[in-house]
Amino acid sequence: MSTTTMVGFFAGLLTTISFLPQVAKTWKSRSASDLSLGMFSVFSVGVMFWLVYGFLIQEPPIIFWNLITLVLVLAILAMKLKFDS
Repeated sequence: MSTTTMVGFFAGLLTTISFLPQVAKTWKSRSASDLSLGMFSVFSVGVMFWLVYGFLIQEPPIIFWNLITLVLVLAILAMKLKFDS
């Protein structure tokens, strides 16, 4: 594995796990009132485009971490919609 790919995997790991505390906090508190629906909606679309981009250029770190990030962000978005309704 090249140094560039290893850096990509490490960067993706750090930015992706940054969402874990928010997922856990939102799930535990059953509240997402302080979270912006607009921000998470736009961010989800942006991550989807990063995922598509990763497939187009065939870069495993971009594909792998954006797929995981998308799952986490969609979980937050789903909790926002469920808990705030």
